[in-house]
Order: sequence, then structure tokens, then C-alpha cells
Amino acid sequence: MNISGAVILVTGGASGLGEACVRRFAQSAQVVILDLNEQKGQALAAELGERVTFVATNVGDEASVQKAVDEAIQRFGCIDVVINCAGIAPPAKTIGKEGPHPLELFKKVLDVNLIGTFNVIRLVTWAMSKNTPNTEGERGVIINTASVAAFDGQMGQVAYSASKSGIVGMTLPIARDLARNGIRVVTIAPGLFQTPLFDGLPAEAVASLGQQVPFPPRLGRPDEYAHLAQSIIENVMLNGETIRLDGAIRMAPK
Repeated sequence: MNISGAVILVTGGASGLGEACVRRFAQSAQVVILDLNEQKGQALAAELGERVTFVATNVGDEASVQKAVDEAIQRFGCIDVVINCAGIAPPAKTIGKEGPHPLELFKKVLDVNLIGTFNVIRLVTWAMSKNTPNTEGERGVIINTASVAAFDGQMGQVAYSASKSGIVGMTLPIARDLARNGIRVVTIAPGLFQTPLFDGLPAEAVASLGQQVPFPPRLGRPDEYAHLAQSIIENVMLNGETIRLDGAIRMAPK
């Protein structure tokens, strides 16, 4: 799919990996930021100009996502690409010093990361299915964000790993479901990336984490995620796959 002129919707687009995608694609596409953080989302849209718009969205809520889809189509005419970056990662062990893992916290992580991702996919692809196909018969592209934690979950990541494993697990069946509609589905599983999750850490700690990566021995840069997303959009043969973007790291137990 040609990015120039495309309409790209990015969940979690106000910060981190999502923001990097918004910044990269705003150069040649129309971009819709979906995020709960209205202050950051509005500021980013204002900075990047008329190609970009912001819609306050809770990805786990059907009405909220449908409203965002409707606004995107009203503003730009259609939706060609969705990049699902919205997610949370609160740590908690199965049992800890204070007792068992809070069940509500486990449900919340799955609700945002896994159910939220599927909620966006199901509503957006219904709209995508009405797009006019390009010369390859393609109507749309879905890019999801998993994590290396889907495969190498560490201590305290039981909820996060479960949610990201679910994203990996649904990638192929959704791609098969949507094949007749000309909609591709690919998941990226990032390793250690320089996102707001690390903002509160000292520089020495961040450097130490980066040294755990075989090569390059540093944290990933958000635009490297966005670069891969661009390659996925442009390469029509990428479909039904999860791609690790991790510098060959395999996470230790803790």
C-alpha cells in the first residue's frame, strides 16, 4: 500500500511508539491519533498541522472507538491503516508479599491490551471492508503491537504477557478471516525500547538495560518501530505474521 495520501489511525498515538508512527506518517499521510491523554494528543496534532487530528478514545469501549472511526471517516473519507499501540504494563506477581495478584488488575490489563486491540480491529475493519481495493486487491492494513514478553515473560509480567500472547495468537486467524476482504494483519513484538516507561530511570540504568541487547547494544528507538510499520504497510506479502523487533534479546526471568 502506498503511504502517500493514505489515512492512518494510530491508537496510543500521543506518546511512545505510537507518537513515533504519527510523526513519521504525518509527513505524507493523513493521521488520526486515538488516545486517552487529551493534552498530549491535542498538542501533537496542533504541532503537526492539518494532516493530523486527535480523537479522545478509550480502546476498550465500543462506543468510544466507533465514535473515533466515524470521525476519522468524516474528516478524511476512509481509513486505510490502523496501528494499535495503546497498552499498559502494571507489574504484579501471581502471589506477592501482600497476597494474590489482584484479579481486577489482571482484567484491566487484558481489557486494554488484548480486548482493546480486538475492539479496534473489528470496528475499523468493518469500515475498511467498504474501501475500494487497490491494484493488488488490498483494502487495508492492520498492525498490532505485542511484545517480546509474549514469549519471554518476566517475573511480575503475568498479566502483560498474557495480553501480548493473546495478540500474537489472534494475528493469524484474523488475517485469515480478513483475507477475502483484502485486509492484511501483522503484529510487531518490540523488545526494550526508549519509551515513557523508562523516563523516570537514571541514565546509567537505561544504559545498563541497553547493554542487555546483543546488537545493537542499546534500547530501541521509537522511530525504528515506526520504520518497520512503514515497511509492513508497503510490502503486500507481509501478512498473518508476528515480527520480533528486539536486537536478538531473550529476556531473563527478572
